[in-house]
Parts: sequence; structure tokens; C-alpha cells
Amino acid sequence: MRPAVLFVVRRALRASLLVFAVSSAVLLLVHLAPGDAFSAVQADPETVAAERARFGLDRPFVAQYAAWLRRAVVLDFGESTRFHRPVTALLGERIGNTVQLGAAALVLALGIGLPAGVLTASAPRRAQSRIVRAASLLLIATPPLVTALVLLLLESRTGWPPRGLPLAALALGLPIAAALERLQSRAMDDALADPCITAARARGVSRARAVWVHALPLALKPVLGVLGIVIGTVLSGSFIVEYVTTWPGIGTLMYDALVARDLFLAAGCAAAGSLFLALGLLVTDLALWLVDPRTQEPA
Repeated sequence: MRPAVLFVVRRALRASLLVFAVSSAVLLLVHLAPGDAFSAVQADPETVAAERARFGLDRPFVAQYAAWLRRAVVLDFGESTRFHRPVTALLGERIGNTVQLGAAALVLALGIGLPAGVLTASAPRRAQSRIVRAASLLLIATPPLVTALVLLLLESRTGWPPRGLPLAALALGLPIAAALERLQSRAMDDALADPCITAARARGVSRARAVWVHALPLALKPVLGVLGIVIGTVLSGSFIVEYVTTWPGIGTLMYDALVARDLFLAAGCAAAGSLFLALGLLVTDLALWLVDPRTQEPA
């Protein structure tokens, strides 16, 4: 088998194990929570018992898990006890919104974070650089919930940013942009100290060209190393932002599932979120392997 194919197969197997582990853990945790989806249902005991039996909740957890696992292998995550619809169908309706939000937040984070990191590294004593560094540290230290609430308050007072995708993307993307700025700035510091950059400057290469043409490619490798984690985090970690901004994605669906103790819907949402993270990690591994094939593990 070719090294590239073997590399992809290994990483794909790891991604599958991650999805399996996360969704199984959520299934167990929701099961261990007090009560079940029908504990608060106002109906006669016979009706409640019949509903529990229909969804298999009257069986031991091991039997429930085995049945769910058999279905999950073929991407059938069962039926939602709250919505009385297949979990796969519910995920299909929401997954596009989460991808749309994640893509917008990622573009925003990269578009702001990487140039800001180059600025703070190449001109550290400028007032603009100091302001950017201070803003980055503030955003990194601020929980996403607080960032989203501040943006909502700003929107209610000024009408900006508009509700919907712009507000949700800013709430999700700004903290990630701040983290990327810090990472890019440190990487640029190292790149600018590289002997090849010093030699280029000695040959008469302008400061701007040395920074943007010669040093920037050297500084991108550390960013590539975390890009997959960033992608996975953006797509799978939008739970709070979606809930606060009422963006109809998987995050809000997961909240509904947890409130309703919807065992199978919660596990399906967890599987979708962990799949995003796994794909992000796979993208990182492939990008690093393409940049430097020595990162490939031995067969």
C-alpha cells in the first residue's frame, strides 16, 4: 500500500475511534442522569410504560447500547423521544447551519488573526501592535458565553452586528482570531530570527518583502499544526454560541436533547460534533504530511 494511502487509512481509523468514544460517552452520561425522557410526562402509567418499551428504554443499558451501536454502524442513530422523528433526519436539517456558521467564523478568524500576528511580530513597538496584543489577551481570557452576550448587548443598543449569521460568526470567530494572532506572532518572531531572513535583509531585500514573502511561509507551519484543531473546535464547539444567539444548528439541537433527556438525539449530536473534530484533525495531519512527509509514522 502506498505511504500516502496508508497514512490516510491510519488517520481515518483514529477519527472513527474518536467519534465512537465521544458518542458512547454521551450516551452513557445521559443514561446516568436522573430519570429519562418520559419521567415528566403527564400521562397514565400504561401509556408511559408503552412509550418506554417502544424506544427500548425499559431494557438494561447494555442492551440499549448494543442495539444503538448496531444501528449507528449504518448511520442510524434511532428516533428522537422528543421530536418523534429519526435522529439522522434532525441532524440533516441542522448540520448545514452549523457548517455555515463554522465556515464564516473560520474565515473571520484566519482573516483577522494571521495578519494581526504578522503585524505584532514585525512591528512590536507600534501603538497598533500594542492595541492588538491587548485585545487578543482580553478575548482569550473572556469565555465565549460572555463574548456572545456582549455582542448581543451591542446589537440591542446599536443594531450592529446584525442578528443571525454575522453576530454568531463574530461571537465564535473573535476568540479564535485572538488565539491565532498570538500563535502567528510567536511563529513570526522565530521566522524573522532565522538566518535565511537575516541573509535576505543583508542582500538588500526590503523589510516588507522579508516579512510577507520570506518569513511568512516559515511561520505558517505552526499554524497548520493547529488548523485542524481550530476547524474541529469551530464546528463542534459552537454549542454556547448557537444557544445564546439562537442560531439553529447542532448546538441548539444538543441543548434541546439534554433538556429533554433525549438519549439518542444527544448521542447523535455528539457523534456529529466529534466527527467535525475528527475531520479537522485529519485535515491537519494531511496538511502537515504534505508540507513535510517526515511527519508520516513508520509502517
